[in-house]
Amino acid sequence: MIDSADVDPDADYSLPGWIYTDEEFQRLEVERIFRPSWQIVCHVSEVPNPGDYQTLDYVGESVVVIRGDDGELRAFTNVCRHRAMRLVQGPSGCAKKLVCPYHAWVYETDGRLTGVPMKGEYPSLKLEENGLAPVALEVWHGFIFVRLEDAGFPSVAEMMAPFDAEVAQYRFEDMRSMGPVRHRPRDVNWKNVGDNYSDNLHIPVAHDGLSRLVGKTYRIEAHGWADRLYGDVVKNEKQNYWEKFYSAHMPRVDHLPEEAHGRWLYYKLWPNMAFDIYADQIDFMQWLPISPTTCLLREVAYCLPDDRREMKLVRYANWRINRNVNAEDTWLINNVQMGMASKSYGTGPIATSEVCLRSFARKIRALIPEARQPFAPPAGWSRKV
Repeated sequence: MIDSADVDPDADYSLPGWIYTDEEFQRLEVERIFRPSWQIVCHVSEVPNPGDYQTLDYVGESVVVIRGDDGELRAFTNVCRHRAMRLVQGPSGCAKKLVCPYHAWVYETDGRLTGVPMKGEYPSLKLEENGLAPVALEVWHGFIFVRLEDAGFPSVAEMMAPFDAEVAQYRFEDMRSMGPVRHRPRDVNWKNVGDNYSDNLHIPVAHDGLSRLVGKTYRIEAHGWADRLYGDVVKNEKQNYWEKFYSAHMPRVDHLPEEAHGRWLYYKLWPNMAFDIYADQIDFMQWLPISPTTCLLREVAYCLPDDRREMKLVRYANWRINRNVNAEDTWLINNVQMGMASKSYGTGPIATSEVCLRSFARKIRALIPEARQPFAPPAGWSRKV
């Protein structure tokens, strides 16, 4: 496992451009980064009853998280053990039993295989050996994560341990979704999205609205497997209507300390997830690789039940502000991706203040050492690894 104290001899340089477009590099990323890493699926409130399930499709797998008849949450690959048919379709649903739509094999909500038509025609079949393939599951502050393989990476709770007290005060467990998951395809490498999320130097250059809102308070911190970023809402005459409205009308949230009411707090978790935390709501964002130059963003907002008119208006103001930030970020990452394809670009210098980018690059280089090469090796290099 990567140690947080590991020294990176290339610490002063960015990751090279070729790994943002290379198919062979992405295949190694799937094997060494994504299959062993935790991925967020949903909130526990979205699978409240026996048989309720949610799915997550990524890196060639489909995972189903289902609440069993005993009330326990479990995760399985969404694959029938007979002919590999997907058992459930779509992002969510409810089923008393999981019945394969191809040949009607029947699985219980705990994964056991209990029904096989014409069972006598399968002389070697043992029901107890053909249950659904389990997937590791972790619940952290009300959110459900899954992991396909164990390579020694820390749990979500371990990654976020330095911030547990800060997170606890927001009462994630009691929140409910504000709408369905939004899926946003992007024509960029997944690392490009995460790099931009952790980048602090572009805030005053490319985000006029966010800069007006938080002024010069924006800070970033690298803490091993998670980054902490934050800015405190200020008041100034240059703000537009919605920026002024948000800072002026944020209602009191009794369980939060005073400083949290004006703090925009962000956590980026290894390798591709983030929580945006506000006094009025939280959002999670996840960027999943599709190809070396495309990814899929999964986004959804959660909040505590609150029918106050001022809270509803502040949440709307939050959306108006962040809509512009997201549009600006989309333009930035699209143009960076085009630049990464240039044969003239190898690596770039990283400032000492870019602690989050340094932390991420160190992990990538440790897991896939070829990332230390500024330019792409000859085709077929990954077969020699």
